[in-house]
Amino acid sequence: MLANDVRPIELQRQAFQAAFDISKPATERNRLGQFATPYPLAVEITRYVKRIAGSKLPTIRFADPALGTGSFFSAALAVFGQERIISAIGIELDPTLCDAARDLWALSGLDVVQEDFTRIIDGFPRSVSPNLILANPPYVRHHHLSCEEKERLRALTFRLTGVQVHGLAGLYVYFVLLATAWMADGGYAAWLIPSEFMDVNYGVALRHYLTDQVTLMRVHRFDPADVQFSDALVSSAVLVFYKTPPPADHVVEFTFGGTLLSPRVGDSIPLQQLRHARKWTVYPYNPQTDRWLSSTNDDLTLGDLFHIRRGIATGANRFFILERRIAEQRRFPPCCLRPILPAPRFLKTTVITSDQEGYPLIEPQLCIIDCDLPESVLCEQFPTLWEYLQTAETLGIRHGYLIDRRKPWYRQEQRDPAPFLCTYMGRGVGTKRPFRFIWNQSHAIATNLYLMLYPKGGLERLLQQHPDAAADVFALLSQVTGDELRSEGRVYGGGLHKIEPGELARISALAFVERWPELRTSSHHQYTLFDG
Repeated sequence: MLANDVRPIELQRQAFQAAFDISKPATERNRLGQFATPYPLAVEITRYVKRIAGSKLPTIRFADPALGTGSFFSAALAVFGQERIISAIGIELDPTLCDAARDLWALSGLDVVQEDFTRIIDGFPRSVSPNLILANPPYVRHHHLSCEEKERLRALTFRLTGVQVHGLAGLYVYFVLLATAWMADGGYAAWLIPSEFMDVNYGVALRHYLTDQVTLMRVHRFDPADVQFSDALVSSAVLVFYKTPPPADHVVEFTFGGTLLSPRVGDSIPLQQLRHARKWTVYPYNPQTDRWLSSTNDDLTLGDLFHIRRGIATGANRFFILERRIAEQRRFPPCCLRPILPAPRFLKTTVITSDQEGYPLIEPQLCIIDCDLPESVLCEQFPTLWEYLQTAETLGIRHGYLIDRRKPWYRQEQRDPAPFLCTYMGRGVGTKRPFRFIWNQSHAIATNLYLMLYPKGGLERLLQQHPDAAADVFALLSQVTGDELRSEGRVYGGGLHKIEPGELARISALAFVERWPELRTSSHHQYTLFDG
């Protein structure tokens, strides 16, 4: 088949893909990680691989371990031509997509296998290993994988690659590692995957593999505001590598924004530098990117001054959190209630004052049901609250994952009120900060939409001796720039930023030392992080 002959079949493929996407609920495709690669992007990735491979791929043994309807195979036909592709295999789990791919590419030499790639990889003969893998693996997050499935994948990946994968890794990490083990030495691969692996702790294993075991040629990160998949809120990256150990003086091309072939900015990063980098999204270092290089490890950080914890996860906010006036109308006992802050989007102030009972002076005031009395005692002493709690069964939340593991099930995670908080997610570019700091003068706790900052060590003693200094602490927190926050957090599709306790803890606290020099000797690198 000549390249020009691909077009009619490709148009059929796109029509089928559009109908398939409409036919399945977005929630189901999200659970299964089914996000089809846009054809223009598949072609662009394939053209780039052809350019860098040059004469090293005289003939092609093509493979796609997450075939879908065959967007990448279609691109390979268009870019390389069928005469150059001597074999082609695509593995796909979904039977509907498999049938469509067979119908579309039956005359083009594509062998379509309906299977779970991770369950058949071990049986593939190495004598016919592919030398070109183009793939967009399933974007299945770890919480959609059972514990048994994770253990199977981790054991298989370690046996075939020697890599210990973190339990929080998404399915795409296993696909990249396992498919590379299958690929022939000297082969080329291009992967379209979530860019989160570049920053998060559970991406460390993949980052080490890419710098130590293969020759990483290119990492292109799309602008988070330019979501590659309209129905997947992820920020995407393209990895291109050559399966051979890297030379000692190797440099990796990092690009950002625009397209793979016409990026907005780029830079060449020495492999040795990349191996020691804590986050990869700071590359290329350029004011046009959404990331900046973070502070050095020698600086005092917020983690030296604060215990940082996530707020509580109730398992059912709408059930356990209610307006204070409603709880009073229902005659719920005050001893079983605690004040709690609303979600950040409903909190219009950054300084929260308190009434005499410790509730925030905001409207509406909220409380959370939190009680450790045994069920028999609660039923006898506080029947109105007991009757309300019985509705959890009818509502279908009584045996939720978090709720069912608590004893008693209506007792919440325990948190002391934190004097300072930081919102957990948000948007912001340029001088606008994606997260807000809050000065909490009430007794309210917070949900896991916030990070809770508890002063410790020298800062804690300072505030005990000089309570008025809390205003200065809040002012210094408020001076943390958007660039600093973005550099330590992570970004998702559409420009949504998130920051975890350990990431916030790494932000420089030198401004605190300039204000109170004694903090350096009393606090330097003595921090403890809590991710609960």
